[in-house]
Amino acid sequence: MPVAASAIYFLNLRGDVLINRLYRDDVGGNMVDAFRTHIMQTKDLGTCPVRQIGGCSFFYMRISNVYIVIVVSSNANVACAFKFVVEAVALFKSYFGGAFDEDAIRNNFVLIYELLDEIMDFGYPQNLSPEILKLYITQEGVRSPFSSKPTDRPVPNATLQVTGAVGWRREGLHYKKNEVFLDIVESVNLLMSSKGSVLRCDVTGKILMKCFLSGMPDLKLGLNDKIGLEKESQLKSRPTKSGKTIELDDVTFHQCVNLTRFNSEKTVSFVPPDGEFELMKYRITEGVNLPFKVLPTIKELGRTRMEVNVKVKSVFGAKMFALGVVVKIPVPKQTAKTNFTVTSGRAKYNASIDCLVWKIRKFPGQTEPTLSAEVELISTMTEKKSWTRPPIQMEFQVPMFTASGLRVRFLKVWEKSGYNTVEWVRYITKAGSYEVRC
Repeated sequence: MPVAASAIYFLNLRGDVLINRLYRDDVGGNMVDAFRTHIMQTKDLGTCPVRQIGGCSFFYMRISNVYIVIVVSSNANVACAFKFVVEAVALFKSYFGGAFDEDAIRNNFVLIYELLDEIMDFGYPQNLSPEILKLYITQEGVRSPFSSKPTDRPVPNATLQVTGAVGWRREGLHYKKNEVFLDIVESVNLLMSSKGSVLRCDVTGKILMKCFLSGMPDLKLGLNDKIGLEKESQLKSRPTKSGKTIELDDVTFHQCVNLTRFNSEKTVSFVPPDGEFELMKYRITEGVNLPFKVLPTIKELGRTRMEVNVKVKSVFGAKMFALGVVVKIPVPKQTAKTNFTVTSGRAKYNASIDCLVWKIRKFPGQTEPTLSAEVELISTMTEKKSWTRPPIQMEFQVPMFTASGLRVRFLKVWEKSGYNTVEWVRYITKAGSYEVRC
């Protein structure tokens, strides 16, 4: 069920009503008093953003120094209500030059009332796209003096934009050079035992696009995911030759993606927004290609000495390399002195985080640099507590490598004018939580 909001209130931190809008007559005008009395004055704001008082429910969220409260008298979709608040705040910020606080609301009463009448009708959310609303609500808000964002100019043919199916892109765009930039960015999350066995591993990824295309283009993206290749194989009645297939989990798309065509053809088809946007997000839990393997050996020699030996092997191709590799090797708090020997990069002891920090600026593939260190510890008279041995942590970035194996098979751009386009594809794998027990 949608939101079906009866009223919406904007309150400051003292509980004073800055602005409000009643959409239905099923609640009284004193509902904000119940919110102040039973929630704000009891200091119970941080426990749960949904509260029931009498026969009404209150959904509230704090943005800067303003509380936005939605009052409903029926069973409503809570997720939809909070999504509405987030989108509404983004809309207000686009009009106010990026600011949304008590001062911005006081300076833009008339504009806010006009927007509230457009974005919600009888308690049901409507279009909240700033690009669309600015086509016919052309009043400019009072902008923050710190905002350098230029005023968006309205474009013609507003009726077609509002009623059309492509609300995220305006017509009349023209570029001298038509280009598409596509980045597949993945983060590897790993927990490995000291013996090299994987305890937990997954990859979270996203496809970022930046489009500078004229007109109203239609793009089609093909990936080597399992569903898409199976569908293509059925259509062609022969095995695919695209190599490894992967299975994507928890896939979410941008609103521009044609889900009907994706369900039928298993290809990602869309009319892209202008500029930069996130096309899709996904997760991989099986068949992960780890970029690095860490083999640690830590020996405690009595109460005052330790020997640390760490080997890091890059598993990716010899022609590739990683950038900004940082290996953090934990040591006890009572460390007094360290001596290092490294075959690549530089190492030092960082007392603030109790770690040996080993940095390699450029890490080639198929190599095995090592670190050897002698650690001297402070001897104490009291009995030493057992050292818990926190895991070794890694930071890195590997260009042109994907831990999931995801690859772009094709990226097609079609536009009725038939212009030529230049497509750029890039792969980046980074460390999320990359830990190895020692």
